[in-house]
Amino acid sequence: MCQSAAHHYEIVGSFLRPEALKQAREKFEAGTITAAELKTVEDQAIRDLVAKQKEIGLKTISDGEFRRSYWHLDFFWGFKGIEHNVMDQGYLFHGEETRADSARVNGKIQFNPEHPVFEEYQFLTTIADGTPIRQSIPAPAQLVAELVRGSNEEKLNEFYTDREVLYQDIAKAYRETILALYDLGCRDVKLDDCTWGMLVDKSFWQTMTNGDYDTQQLQDLYLRLNNAAITDLPEDLHVTTHVCRGNYHSTWATSGGYEPVADTLLGNEAVAAFFLEFDDDRSGDFEPLRYVPEEKQVVLGLVTSKDGKLEDRESLIARIKEASQYVPLERLSLSPQCGFASTEEGNILTEEEQWAKLKLIIDVADEVWAK
Repeated sequence: MCQSAAHHYEIVGSFLRPEALKQAREKFEAGTITAAELKTVEDQAIRDLVAKQKEIGLKTISDGEFRRSYWHLDFFWGFKGIEHNVMDQGYLFHGEETRADSARVNGKIQFNPEHPVFEEYQFLTTIADGTPIRQSIPAPAQLVAELVRGSNEEKLNEFYTDREVLYQDIAKAYRETILALYDLGCRDVKLDDCTWGMLVDKSFWQTMTNGDYDTQQLQDLYLRLNNAAITDLPEDLHVTTHVCRGNYHSTWATSGGYEPVADTLLGNEAVAAFFLEFDDDRSGDFEPLRYVPEEKQVVLGLVTSKDGKLEDRESLIARIKEASQYVPLERLSLSPQCGFASTEEGNILTEEEQWAKLKLIIDVADEVWAK
């Protein structure tokens, strides 16, 4: 169960970068401050963030992904055999294009004992004071999706003519990384995953393949890869997943309800809980939740992180009640639909609005689950 399930409110993980951190990163990129000076600013920003999370009453904390530029790419670049690549074009979101950074192979993918995620986690333990930490990392399926993207696939073919070897190497590198985090004391890992959000969007696949593509094959692959990475882990290591449809500067990438992937994802991914986006009509209805096994939890992302307008309290309560027709109330929790800053650009709202959103989530959860 979610470590804060008794409280029934959750965070997804990323937070808006404070201005001092943004300026420090710009100076570092320009070469006017050192990596050590940037780290000093990051450290203080994370200390302030943790203090604020505790102040408003969160029971699980994050470092806000303040040491990363992206929710996923920085993690990928940390593996052996993966390099930073800049493509001709970024991802096309609705109304915006992302930066063109990407990840591609430059050798066999392997565990890296010096992966930056370990420093991320270790620093957070020094200031958590016993508060549970959730470590967010991108899902293995997300790495596969990045490696076959555009010209990245040409490089991939140089090292992995046999895709099964690729899948085995990714699963092994992930599993060893998760176990290394466990050895550092980590007991809560969340896999962030946009691949399922792409699979539910019929328009996306018609554009990509002219409608001639068996998305069930990709579902089976993503499920197999994600499950292989988290097999035979210690029993007290809590693994969850967050399913996203794209979150870049308040824009989105894909639309569609969970029904096309529900049986595969919700019925069979070997995680303890699903963080699911339900903040607008693009997310569909709650009916696919019928596939969630009885022993698993669902975190309802009903509060959007994409703008600062506060949701109506009674509407949130009504939607939680509606979802409880498919998953019992005791196995539900409430959260933002996604992080507030999946990339360092952040979504278009203020820090004050960000914290007001989280306070609303806590207040609504306390009311609903106190009954």
